Amino acid sequence: MAIIAVSGGTGKLGRAIVEALKSTGYQVKILARSANAELSKEIDVPIIPVDYANVDSLTAVLEENKINVAISTILLTGEAQSTAQLNLIEAATRSYTTKRFIPSDFGIIYTEAHAQLIPILKGKLAAAEKLRSSGLEYTLVSTGFFMDYYGLPKVKSYLQPFIFAVDMCSSAAAIPGSGNTPVAFTHTFDVAKFVAALMDQESWPERSIVVGDKKTWNEVVAIAEEVKGTKFNVTYDNEEKLKTFQVTELPSHTPLYPFYPKVQLQYFLAVYGRWADAGHFDLPEKDTLNARFPQIRAMSMTELLEQGWKT
Repeated sequence: MAIIAVSGGTGKLGRAIVEALKSTGYQVKILARSANAELSKEIDVPIIPVDYANVDSLTAVLEENKINVAISTILLTGEAQSTAQLNLIEAATRSYTTKRFIPSDFGIIYTEAHAQLIPILKGKLAAAEKLRSSGLEYTLVSTGFFMDYYGLPKVKSYLQPFIFAVDMCSSAAAIPGSGNTPVAFTHTFDVAKFVAALMDQESWPERSIVVGDKKTWNEVVAIAEEVKGTKFNVTYDNEEKLKTFQVTELPSHTPLYPFYPKVQLQYFLAVYGRWADAGHFDLPEKDTLNARFPQIRAMSMTELLEQGWKT
C-alpha cells in the first residue's frame, strides 16, 4: 500500500484525513512545522518536523520516508502558507518516491474572479497551475461548504466555529439573497473517507467533486426549526447589501471577532453570500466521488442537525 504524507495533518480537515487513511490501513505520516511528541503518541502517527522554506530538505524528507502520495491541507491564509505549499509541490516533483499530490483546494471550483475578491485564494490557483506542469498525478478536491459548522460543538469535528448564514446556537439566520439557490455541504469526515478511497485508484480525475448533501438556505432553516422545535429569527440580505460587503450580524458572530475582526468577517461573509446566491456553491454532480464510491454514504444535513441539536 502507498505511504502517505499529510501536510497540516495535526488539525482541522487534515486530521480527519489522517484518521481516515489510518483506519483504512495506510501508513500515514504527518508533515508539520514543529514536532509534537504528545499528539503523535495520542494518534499513533509520526509527526515529522519540516522546513517549508527549504525545498532540498523537503525533498529529502519525502525520499527518506518513501512517501508515495503527498496531501496538503495547509490552511492558505497568506503568502507564506501559499509558498509553503508550492515548495512542497516542488519537493514532490523532485522526489523519486513521490508520484501523486492532492493540494489544499477543498471548497468550490475557484477561478481568478474569486481570487480578485479574496486574494488569499490565489494560492489555490497557483498550486493548481504548478501541478499541471509538475509531472505528478494530482486531483483538486471540491467539497462545497463544510457541513461541520452547523453541528458544532456536539458533532465531532476538528474545525473551529464559523457562522455563515445560519446561527444554530442562537436560532437565527441571515440568508444571502433569496435563499433558494442550492448549496453543496459536506462533512469533513466524509471528505476524508473519499480522499482515502482515492488512494488505491489506478488513475485520478483532474477534479474530484464530493457532495455530502445539497440544500438551499431556506431548506436548512426549515430543517433546523423542525429539529430544534423553535422558530428561527430570519432576515434576508439582498444583493445590494452584499455588494457593500455587509451582512446582518448574527448573535454568534460576536465571539468570533477576536479571531476575525468584524469588518473582515463581514467582508468574507458578504462575498461568500454573493457566491452562494449566484450558485457557486452548487457543485456539478456529474462524475462525483459519491458516484465512484457508492459504498461511502455521506452524512445528510438533516442527520447532522439531528445529531447536534435534537433534544
